Amino acid sequence: MTPTATGTAPITITGTMRPRYDEILAPEALAFVAGLHARFAGRRHDRLADRMRRRFEIGNGHDPQFRSDTAHIREDADWRVAGAGPGLEDRRVEITGPTDPKMTINALNSGARVWLADQEDATSPTWRNVVEGQLSLFDAIRGQLSYTSPEGKEYRVTAERTPTIVMRPRGWHLTEKHITVTDRTGRQLAASGSLVDFGLYFFHNAKRLIENGVGPYFYLPKIESAEEAKLWDDVFTFSEDYVGIPHGTIRATVLIETLPAAFEMEEILFELRDHIAGLNAGRWDYIFSMIKNYRGRGARFVLPDRSQVTMTVPFMRAYTELLVATCHRRGAFAIGGMSAFIPNRRDPEVTAQAFEKVSADKKREAGDGFDGTWVAHPDLIPVAQAEFDAVLGERPNQVDRQRPEVHVTASQLIDVHIGRPITAAGVHANVSVAIRYLEAWLRGLGAVAIDNLMEDAATAEISRSQVWQWIHQDRATDDGTRITRDYIEGLIAQVLDEVTRSDGDRFDDAAAIFGEVALGDDFPAFLTLSAYANYLHDAD
Repeated sequence: MTPTATGTAPITITGTMRPRYDEILAPEALAFVAGLHARFAGRRHDRLADRMRRRFEIGNGHDPQFRSDTAHIREDADWRVAGAGPGLEDRRVEITGPTDPKMTINALNSGARVWLADQEDATSPTWRNVVEGQLSLFDAIRGQLSYTSPEGKEYRVTAERTPTIVMRPRGWHLTEKHITVTDRTGRQLAASGSLVDFGLYFFHNAKRLIENGVGPYFYLPKIESAEEAKLWDDVFTFSEDYVGIPHGTIRATVLIETLPAAFEMEEILFELRDHIAGLNAGRWDYIFSMIKNYRGRGARFVLPDRSQVTMTVPFMRAYTELLVATCHRRGAFAIGGMSAFIPNRRDPEVTAQAFEKVSADKKREAGDGFDGTWVAHPDLIPVAQAEFDAVLGERPNQVDRQRPEVHVTASQLIDVHIGRPITAAGVHANVSVAIRYLEAWLRGLGAVAIDNLMEDAATAEISRSQVWQWIHQDRATDDGTRITRDYIEGLIAQVLDEVTRSDGDRFDDAAAIFGEVALGDDFPAFLTLSAYANYLHDAD
């Protein structure tokens, strides 16, 4: 254990210090992270407790509603949010991806308007990925990033115009076990992943980003309430004051990717109004959140195969329509989600199908009023941009397009009737995708191409939560096969026989994790919690 902050600053690094780590984990940066914990760690725990209470209430029959205590915020038509900061005025296509050097360079050369530099679901949070992702961003912001692959191929940033960087830290629920913070009672606790990721990036780069003509911008994941948004807003205000930059310099985009947050979109915008640029429709986590909250509420809340839960089913349609209308009413951007289909440069047929499906998805989003969208692969940028160009033309966005015809009710937001069956192929796909993704995640990969789809932690969550729900709601496939623990255990064994094994692979651990989060009596809120605590250490 190596104390790394000066004096008696209550923060300790337990992870291995590799070359250049001291540049990121500098004493003054760690003192800032320690200050964030001293002021906000207690409130973070309170908000996580609120999440558990709300999930318990929904599970016991209390459907979420639009809040009566904040009706005055929704009814006040006069307030607006800060909106786009410099470099965020046009967000028609954003590329997402992890922050390793190669992916950072590819993203910066991609031609997208924005890069979501992802320290969350597209990054497996190994100690190496956490710190070296910060180093990649540090170097990229200073124009000094390069990378040479093991095969000798050199990567450099060559684009004349690079995307504006919007960094996504881990969610409030995740910890950083390689950094411990001592609280006022003397207890040593794992640091907050959110405060570590945000704090290190902000401290090192905020002023340099401003010098570069942009600013410190963040995507905020997994938020479930206006109170969580207020916590972030207070973190931002404290941080701006700490480094001496004007209030409101930070801009955030909040992912609406949980069911409770969908009922508080305006309140979230209001609490972050000095710092917020927009909302994003985080579709995959949103589906997971619906399953998680309604997993025990009976057969009418059971979803069919994941492939059938499209953006046009009732609850997804209601959620995205409400998001666009809410954002534009308050002067905020509405950013669309990521279609999972990706091209395969070695298979023209797969690529053509991906282009067709992504084009249709982005055409729908642009037509609905979204101001931009996500892609996960550089080859999809022209496809997505063409659909937004067709609607936007020379305009940077369509925030001025109001949607007064949109009236979404609470019951519409939880209308999960789809009318499609669960199939044996769908059950097998969930088991297979989850295990293959987890195996890659344990080896340090957070975004993984599987069966021509880009999978991340959110799609693995959908897969395992559907299996858990199908078992506990005594569901059967359309051929009459009951979905039981024994049936799933047989599929796990089948998947392990189907995959290509190699020395040092993590398939056995991946199968063990899947069994714990999909077959147990209890339902873990996030599969990454126990997987990170108990299995990821070997990948450091």
